[in-house]
Amino acid sequence: MFTLGIETSCDDTGVAVLKDEREVLCEYLSSQIKDHSRFGGVIPEFAARKHLENLLPLVDAALRECGIRGQDLDLIAVTRGPGLMGSLIVGVQTARALSQVWGVPLIGVNHLEGHLFAPLVDAEDLEPPFLSLIVSGGHTEIIRVDAFGKYELLGETRDDAAGEAYDKAARVLGLKYPGGPEIDRLAKNGNAKAFDFPVPLKNTDKIEFSFSGLKTALLWQVKKLEEAGQELPIEDLCASFQRCVVEALLNKILLASKKTGIRQISASGGVSANSTLREALSTCGKIRVWLPKLSRCTDNAVMIAMAGRNAFMRRGRVGDEEVVPDPSLHDIR
Repeated sequence: MFTLGIETSCDDTGVAVLKDEREVLCEYLSSQIKDHSRFGGVIPEFAARKHLENLLPLVDAALRECGIRGQDLDLIAVTRGPGLMGSLIVGVQTARALSQVWGVPLIGVNHLEGHLFAPLVDAEDLEPPFLSLIVSGGHTEIIRVDAFGKYELLGETRDDAAGEAYDKAARVLGLKYPGGPEIDRLAKNGNAKAFDFPVPLKNTDKIEFSFSGLKTALLWQVKKLEEAGQELPIEDLCASFQRCVVEALLNKILLASKKTGIRQISASGGVSANSTLREALSTCGKIRVWLPKLSRCTDNAVMIAMAGRNAFMRRGRVGDEEVVPDPSLHDIR
């Protein structure tokens, strides 16, 4: 069975072909980081225009690499939300057109369910029940997976997502976009205990996150140093900020594990590429953790193809000719 995956939820154009359940025949990702970095963030209209330029050439390249035609596909899976409306429209409308021309069933996939499937591509031994920590620029939440398609949201962020907090912290420190990788890089040479920033919601027994207070603490510390005429110890500030973010994430995933009794954990989303978080999760003896390979932490089409195929083959979802983009999509199934 051949599944074509298409991902255009934000500023990365992703295309992949999956054979059967886990065999990745090819995967392409066109990143727009360089295009948007000069603006300090993603410009939605510009992102949509770049998807228009990139998507069909990537589909053509993927099919040629795999040696198959569009008519040979058994399924097309496309991200239908959440995300940027313009970007989603490009992906969904393209997928609908290809589905009709080639006579191939089409499945719309929730972007978050895609992230949930990212670690499963290379982890044949990960089966429900498990807890999924999805941590990215737009989302920070813990989902209980009792079966594929049967999900329960255990907790999410009150305000900023972790990745969003990283980007805002980077702007405070005068660092380039995207902020997460830059802070992670600089933190490697910093003292993580140089500044006593607050660990968000450290002493609560609720499974929830909040990063706005930590971001504000960093801002005030920077202002204090600047007013004193001191040079900013950027590496120490990055390391101290990152320590608190990682501790907050680890505290809540351990709390969720304790409350549910589930000791299998997966993590995905762009922030799951963070080196300190990956080390903290991997060396925590209380839980067993699955992490995606670094290239699949961020948005990609392999995870969309796998999630779509699972819904189609394991859960009996039929193809949907009327897939509609939904930037505020909540239902993860």
